[in-house]
Amino acid sequence: MSDSTEDAAAGLEVDPRTPNVARMYDYFLGGKDNFRADRQAAGKVTEVLPNVAAVARTNREFLQRAVRYVAESGVDQFLDLGSGLPTQGNVHAIAQAVHPDARVVYVDNDPVVVAHANALLSSAERAAAVRADLRDPDTVLKDPHVRRLIDFDRPVGLLFVAVLHFVPDEEDPAGLVRRYRDALAPGSHVILSHAAVEEARNLDVATAYRGANAPFIARTRDQVTAFLAGMDVIDPGVVHLCEWRPTRAEKPLTAGWTAVARTH
Repeated sequence: MSDSTEDAAAGLEVDPRTPNVARMYDYFLGGKDNFRADRQAAGKVTEVLPNVAAVARTNREFLQRAVRYVAESGVDQFLDLGSGLPTQGNVHAIAQAVHPDARVVYVDNDPVVVAHANALLSSAERAAAVRADLRDPDTVLKDPHVRRLIDFDRPVGLLFVAVLHFVPDEEDPAGLVRRYRDALAPGSHVILSHAAVEEARNLDVATAYRGANAPFIARTRDQVTAFLAGMDVIDPGVVHLCEWRPTRAEKPLTAGWTAVARTH
């Protein structure tokens, strides 16, 4: 974004001087919807995790494979929590390729994300973006736009993709997942990806994120698996990036965990 765009951001209640994890992710994906502070913070992450751009792209490919799998399993409505900035292969594009009438709601607490998403979705009748914080399930689940498009009496595809590692333990990420899970009908699916504890670099990555609008907490496979308690984890289970039903040969990446689970 240009300096003039950064000045205009004030109208969206945005502080362009504070690095934002969604805009940093956009930068890692090669996007242009980011500010100078986001790029500087992303540069610090890249210094300690040189393959972070590849991790971001691979995570995005996992999202696309997982959404397609869930849609092909019969689910035609999706709630994407902490959705981030719009980019190629969005949830609604993947889901509607399987079910043309699929309904999708994107949820993010960043006004820039929501503004861009709503511009992208301006002609879409079955998709919407809502500004809300995933850490407040009651507000998200009761939002009128969410309720207009999502019927919680039917199966839902719920996404926690690359977001829970920005929720510290004191905010009970497992409890958040449980509260959303309890609102879902049987046969719903939870799609999850999460930063993995990887050698000693995680402390350096967490330090690089210091000063951003959310902390960074990598977790172990057991910790991530615990988020899916009370659900049936779909094969191949909780696995590293590239290992969840890959469609092409990819270089192994151990920086993240991925999983899809089904409610019963």
